[in-house]
Amino acid sequence: MSVTSVAEKWVDEAAALTGPSTVVWCDGSKAEYDSLVEAMLRDETLLPLNPRTYPSCYLHRSHPQDVARTEQLTFTCTREREDTGPTNNWMAPAEAKVKAGALFRGSMRGRTMYAIPYLMGPAGSPMSRVGLMVTDSAYVVASMHIMTRVGRTAIQHMRGDDDFVAGLHSLGDLSPERRLILHFPEEKLIWSVGSGYGGNALLGKKCHALRIASSQARREGWLAEHMLIIGVEDPDGRVTYLAGAMPSSSGKTNLAMVVSRLPGWRVWTLGDDIAWMWVDAQGQLRAINPERGFFGVAPNTSPKTNPNGTTMVRTNTIFTNVALTPAGEPWWEGLTSETPAGLVDWQGKPWTPGDGPAAHPNSRFTVLCQQCPSIAPNWEDPQGVPISGLIFGSRRSSVIPLVFEGFDWTHGVFLGSAMSTETTAAITGKVGVVRRDPMAMLPFCGYNMADYFAHWLATGPKLATPPRIFRVNWFRRDADGRFLWPGYGENMRVLKWMVERIRGTARAEETPIGWVPAAGEIDTGGLDLPVDRLRRALRCDAAEWLPALGELGEFYRQFGPRLPTPIAQTLAEARRRFGG
Repeated sequence: MSVTSVAEKWVDEAAALTGPSTVVWCDGSKAEYDSLVEAMLRDETLLPLNPRTYPSCYLHRSHPQDVARTEQLTFTCTREREDTGPTNNWMAPAEAKVKAGALFRGSMRGRTMYAIPYLMGPAGSPMSRVGLMVTDSAYVVASMHIMTRVGRTAIQHMRGDDDFVAGLHSLGDLSPERRLILHFPEEKLIWSVGSGYGGNALLGKKCHALRIASSQARREGWLAEHMLIIGVEDPDGRVTYLAGAMPSSSGKTNLAMVVSRLPGWRVWTLGDDIAWMWVDAQGQLRAINPERGFFGVAPNTSPKTNPNGTTMVRTNTIFTNVALTPAGEPWWEGLTSETPAGLVDWQGKPWTPGDGPAAHPNSRFTVLCQQCPSIAPNWEDPQGVPISGLIFGSRRSSVIPLVFEGFDWTHGVFLGSAMSTETTAAITGKVGVVRRDPMAMLPFCGYNMADYFAHWLATGPKLATPPRIFRVNWFRRDADGRFLWPGYGENMRVLKWMVERIRGTARAEETPIGWVPAAGEIDTGGLDLPVDRLRRALRCDAAEWLPALGELGEFYRQFGPRLPTPIAQTLAEARRRFGG
């Protein structure tokens, strides 16, 4: 496998800084993956699971202080601070390299440095992009084998000697005090040290495919988004493609793999986390999934919530920070109705009731997309799929209705920019706190978010037929704290209404926030759901919305004059519609 002189030079420079005992170029072969697994089984980086019930599956336990994204230690390093914006942590590039350079210096001494050429996106796609990552973690290499396309195919897709995103990663000593995740969008460069967990270490995922790619996409005129991609098939076999943005642990993977409870309707999975989208020559928005695998949240994934998800992880899967049963099988809260006796918790300690969660709340599984029973036959189409609708959704116990549609592209972008969610274990900090998360991109936008809103607005006029934009909330509760909507497989009923709106056959009522399904338009046939309960799930209440719009105005104010005028005007119009 030949590589460019620029790639070789960059790896040589990384090795000179970190001082590994040897450098290995990865070829992406199954033999390489198997060899990595065997070595990790020997040193207990991986533990084998029951070979009869979970063949070729393994458990990895990360350091107890290395279990989630660490946003407070994640920086965007642009020459001008304003280009990073108020919602990102900023550090001057020179300062960042001095600070992190001290942590990288000699960090791989006595270790192997793996050089990983990887491709984000299907082979042959004009939208696919190349990365070159170096790391001293065999676990990261094995995970990158699953999550990306490693080896010769990446080299073949380079458009020039320097056509790659460079990523330098080292475990360091795993201390949070000596941990930094740095992004240099103007250089297409990522530095990450001190963490071996997920998106902090699998640099092709959030670091490349969102933070660096979003900045690259703005320069080149496309969109890199924290979005699922699905195809909704109706009883006549017609497929309508939708992309949807939802913060981590807000039901995105469950929706991407949903098993329909509505006869004749089904969902095809194309991606559960990231979508790269562009406007083609005919003015059609198209999307690819740049990833090859799923890095899913395990807790509450069950045969009830996500039957496709529980089926696909029964073989060839790496689990991280789940519990272990006496039979050598993975377990997490929500997997079964009864908690098995004799569990070993995510830290390898005997677990008893009252000890807290047996599996870490942010425990994960890493598995190939092709193992998902609902994976679409065209999920790797190099030309992507035509997107007819966009969904913005988040976890809110009040205020936000079950579903409604924006008035037009500008209003839909406003709805995405206004998104807020109740925090979960996928990020560090308190759980259940409402925070702003525009388009589920707050932790992932690699530049000033006001400019990000403007980029979305500028995309609209390029579209011959702009996708319809919807807002959803499966998590609204009643006064007693019970969910108003049953969710999971019943969410197909909401997707059906969206498809029918796209085709112009479903009725809706105009409200101050957008188009809400008219009475009887959500198909509830065969569903034991009182009419009043659905009405409350769809309620638009000015007493809730006016204070929320006031809080949104406070969020927007931090952007100052960089906030696009159409966003400010739409906020003012929303207040006027409510009489505020």
